[in-house]
Amino acid sequence: MSHLDTVPLWAAIPAALLVLLGSGLTLLGTIGLVRLNGFYDRLHAPTLGTSWGTLGIVLASVILFSTLEHRPVLHDVLIGLFVTVTTPVTLMLLGRAALHRDRAEQAPGVPPAMLHPPTSEQVPLEQSP
Repeated sequence: MSHLDTVPLWAAIPAALLVLLGSGLTLLGTIGLVRLNGFYDRLHAPTLGTSWGTLGIVLASVILFSTLEHRPVLHDVLIGLFVTVTTPVTLMLLGRAALHRDRAEQAPGVPPAMLHPPTSEQVPLEQSP
C-alpha cells in the first residue's frame, strides 16, 4: 500500500488530467523539434511545448502534494517559473547566435544586419488622397 492510495478522487482526476496534458504538450514540442526543417523553424516548437507542458505538470504536482500534506505546497511553482523563464531566453540566445554565425558566413536567405534603424526622415510616409 502506497501513500498515493490516500489521495481523494477529486484531487487524483484533475492531477492525472494535468499530467497527461502537460506530457502531451511536451511531446508535441518534441515532435515539432524533430519534424520541422530548418534551425530557425525548430526554435519555436520546443519553447511552447516545454513552457505549457511544465505548467500542466507543475499544477498537477501542486494539487497532488497539497492534498497529501494537508497544506498548500507551492514551492513547485518556482520550478515551473524557472523553466518557463529560462527556456525561451535560452532559445532566443541560440537563435541570435545562429543568425550572427549565418551573417558572418554570408549564408543565402539570411537578412542583412541593420546598423541603424530607419528614421522617420528616411522612410517616406504615404500621403492620403
